[in-house]
Amino acid sequence: MDEPVISVVIPAYNEGQRLPRFVGELTRVFLERPAPPVEFIVVDDGSRPEHAALQRACVEEAQSRLTAKGAQHRFTYVAAPRNQGKGSAIRLGWRSASPSATWLGFVDADGAISAEELHRLVELTASSTGRDTDVIAGSRILMAGRRVVRNLHRHLQGRVFATLTDSNFGLHFYDTQCGVKLIRAALLRPLLDVLREERWLLDIELLALLKRQGARALEVPIDWEDFGGSKVIPGLDGLRMFWGLIQLRRRLERLSLPAPAPRSAQEALPSSVTGSGTR
Repeated sequence: MDEPVISVVIPAYNEGQRLPRFVGELTRVFLERPAPPVEFIVVDDGSRPEHAALQRACVEEAQSRLTAKGAQHRFTYVAAPRNQGKGSAIRLGWRSASPSATWLGFVDADGAISAEELHRLVELTASSTGRDTDVIAGSRILMAGRRVVRNLHRHLQGRVFATLTDSNFGLHFYDTQCGVKLIRAALLRPLLDVLREERWLLDIELLALLKRQGARALEVPIDWEDFGGSKVIPGLDGLRMFWGLIQLRRRLERLSLPAPAPRSAQEALPSSVTGSGTR
C-alpha cells in the first residue's frame, strides 16, 4: 500500500469492550468514504491480558478487512511495556508512525467522537482550510447543527479548568481537552523529545509548545457523546490537573525549544496559536 498521509494514534487502556466497536466503525466509514490515506495506530497502554487480547484481535480483524478491499488505510497495534498514561501512549504511537506521515494526531478509544466526525476532520487536512492550518482540534461546543451529550458536573468542571488553563497559558481555546487533534507533522516531530506529560495534560503541553513555535490552530465544533466508563476520578483527578497546570507552567518557562522546521515563504506562520474557529 502507499505510505499514509495521516497517522492517528488511539490510546487504549482496558478498552476491550469499547474499542472493537469504535475500530469497526472507523473501518466501515473509511472504506465507504473517500479520504487521504490514514494509518490508525492502536497503542495498548499496559492493559490487562483479557482486554489486550480483545484490543489486538479487533485491530487484526480491521486490517484484514482493509487488505481485502485493497484500501490505502491501515491499522497497526503497538503494546507499551507497562501502563504510563494517555499522554505517554500517544507519544509512543507518534514515535511508531510512518516517517512519511504529514499529519500526526490522536483520538480517544471510547467512541465519544464518532468515526464520522474523525473522517470530517481528516478531510479538512486536504482542504484549503488544512493548507492554512497547523492544528485541527475538535471542540465540544454546543451550537447550531452540533450535538454534545455530556454530564453537567463534568461540563462545569471542564469550564473551570478551561478558564484556569487560559489564565496560565493564554491559548484562547474553548476546549483544550477534547479527545481529537491533528497536528502538522513537521511542527510536531521536533517537539517529541521535549514533551513530558504522561496523562491528561499532554494536550495543554502540546498546544503551549506549538504556540511558541508559531503554529496556526483551528478549533472545529464536533458532535460528542459521553458513553460512560470514564477513567477520570471526579474531584481527585480535577485537583491533580489543577496542580499539574502550575507545575507545567513552571517547567515550560524554563524550557528551550528546538528551532522549528524551515518553511517556504508561502508557509510562513503568524506569531501565535489562535483557538478561534467555528467550521
